[in-house]
Amino acid sequence: MPEYQLYCFAQSGNAYRVALMLNLIGADWQPVYVDFFKGGETRTPKYRAEVNEMGEVPVLAHGSKKLSQSGVILTYLADRTGRFKPDSEETRLEALRWIIFDNQKVNGFLGPYRFLKNFARPPGDPAVLAFLKGRIDGNLAIVDQRLAKAPFLLGNQPTIADLSLAGYLYYPAEEFGFDIATQFKHIATWRDRMQALPGWAHPYDLMPGHPLKL
Repeated sequence: MPEYQLYCFAQSGNAYRVALMLNLIGADWQPVYVDFFKGGETRTPKYRAEVNEMGEVPVLAHGSKKLSQSGVILTYLADRTGRFKPDSEETRLEALRWIIFDNQKVNGFLGPYRFLKNFARPPGDPAVLAFLKGRIDGNLAIVDQRLAKAPFLLGNQPTIADLSLAGYLYYPAEEFGFDIATQFKHIATWRDRMQALPGWAHPYDLMPGHPLKL
């Protein structure tokens, strides 16, 4: 059995952060498909009792551990392997600052926006989507300004903060109805840098469940 098992599905940007890191560090891992859409697996008593009481993916199984929340998992993997790990107390706190901002304000809005636009039945209310889009534009602009100053969020080398940011930024533009790369040029060049890292792969290639049939 592989050393790590990742509970995930292809459409989850939260799970993609972890799948991407596992691939980039060359970990011995396998995905465990979670039927989120049709089966509602994460909402079942069995999943909440045996996998994650929060009813979410990703969950990383490693030996007797089952870890949830992508920021926790990225930190765990960085601490174990030394890869993508901030190199000082100051940068560790700075990475945490950007991971929280990303989870709350960047992918924290992109994920629900994309879900309401593509997967919700019926689709999200246009007024709700317009509100989310306004927040998305403002928060991506903050990241874009940051990436105008350095190749990666914390400087010249990628860290777990960049892996967190990658969550929803590689899904097709048509799933959002707008092109992030066209709108934010520094994010676009950052995406290219991340994509050039050995082991990078698209979320639909790393995790099972695509194409989705609703």
